[in-house]
Amino acid sequence: MKKNIFLTGAPSSGKTTVIKKVIKALTVPAAGFYTEEERKDGKRVGFVMHSLDGHKGYLAHQDIQSVHIRRYGVSIENIESIAVPSITPVAGKIIILDEIGKMECFSEIFKQAALKALDSPCIVIGTITLGGDEFIAAVKARDDIEILEVTPDNRDALPQMIVRKIEELLRTI
Repeated sequence: MKKNIFLTGAPSSGKTTVIKKVIKALTVPAAGFYTEEERKDGKRVGFVMHSLDGHKGYLAHQDIQSVHIRRYGVSIENIESIAVPSITPVAGKIIILDEIGKMECFSEIFKQAALKALDSPCIVIGTITLGGDEFIAAVKARDDIEILEVTPDNRDALPQMIVRKIEELLRTI
C-alpha cells in the first residue's frame, strides 16, 4: 500500500473540500496546510493558506505584486513562512499538503520541503494539480504515491475512503 495519497482534478472539483473532511475525521495528530479561495462580491480575488497550527496568509492575491499566474501575484514569502514549516515531518503526525501546484512551485524551498515530507516515514495526504511542470510530473511518477481523481461522482465518498486507507497504513507502520 502506498503511504502518500494525493487528489487531483479540475479546478473547483472539490479537492480541498475532501481534504478538509479528511482533516475533521482524523483520529491521529496532523500537521500541514490547506488552501481556500477568497471571494469578494462573488468574485475570486485570491487564495488563503491555513496551516493546521493556526497560521494563515495569502498564497496568492490579485493585489500582490510578485510573480504572477493569470491575475494573481504569488506570495513566495508566505509559502516559505506558512506552508514549508507546516509540512516538516514530525514522527507520529499525518502531513496535509494542499497543494503541489504551479503557485507553490515558484518556491524552491517549498519543493525541497515537499520532497522531504514525501520521503519521510509520515503519511502524506495532499492535492496535486492536473497539469504541471517537470517537478510536478516527477512527483506524480513516484512509486510511493497513489493519485485519486476527484469527480462529482466520487467526491462525497472519498473522505471516508481516504480515512480508511490511513487507518490501514497506520496498522502496518
